[in-house]
Amino acid sequence: MAEKVIAPGVEVSLGGRLKSVRPMGGGCIGEVYRVELDDGTPLVAKVDKAGESHLEREAYMLRYLRERTDLPVPEVYHDSETLLLMEFVEGSSSFSKAAERHAAELLAALHGITADAYGHERDTLIGSLDQPNPWTGSWVEFFREQRLLYMARIAHDAGRLPAEDVRRLEVLAGRLEDLIGEPNPPALIHGDVWSANVLAKEDRITAFLDPALYYADPEIELSFIALFDSFSAPFFERYEEIRRINSRFHETRRDLYSLYPLLVHVYFFGGGYLGSVRRTLGRFGL
Repeated sequence: MAEKVIAPGVEVSLGGRLKSVRPMGGGCIGEVYRVELDDGTPLVAKVDKAGESHLEREAYMLRYLRERTDLPVPEVYHDSETLLLMEFVEGSSSFSKAAERHAAELLAALHGITADAYGHERDTLIGSLDQPNPWTGSWVEFFREQRLLYMARIAHDAGRLPAEDVRRLEVLAGRLEDLIGEPNPPALIHGDVWSANVLAKEDRITAFLDPALYYADPEIELSFIALFDSFSAPFFERYEEIRRINSRFHETRRDLYSLYPLLVHVYFFGGGYLGSVRRTLGRFGL
């Protein structure tokens, strides 16, 4: 029972006792529950009984964003290999135009936080998958080795990506220097901005959830948002008022960068996402 995992963490970290535990929807990492303490305080708990979801890494990413940025994320109260306890944040994944503009302002500010290289001080996660982040001076090299080819190998080893598609991705990887051009400097990104990972209340964003952070060309964040229709025109219009979007994003980089999240989805779900990868490769003559 989830209560047996959650109760000790609540008592140790918050000095409280459980009143109720109810399953919540979503959660690629672990099982997600809404917890209420005996004093009425609501929490969110993620439980991974097998200890394979690296919940401590999710806690690290949330703390990193909370301590070093103004991006709204839940506060972490407790973390271990099998349990993550965090603040319950009110909100829904339905966005007004004003909320989309607010999201643009928040992400533009996040992308204003830079580093001297691409990657991060430690590996992070995308979903429950390891996301390697060795510091790399070249974005082309980083995207080629640590995102495109790395995820292609993971999907292939899982039996979801045929060898022929891996070979086509390798050909594309050899052309990245010309296709990407001169990228933006390393910027901190959330890394997994789709609608279920963002909460809004009225016209304000209240939280970004489930980060997959690292320092990247921030256009890869915009590509992810465009791919999954996380936000619509008001977001992009407001974002571009704050940070210029290079024309090469619309010409090539939006589709090119979408291959990484598509490969992640091929690994997890297969099916139609493989077709999306193939159509994107066809866009580049492969």
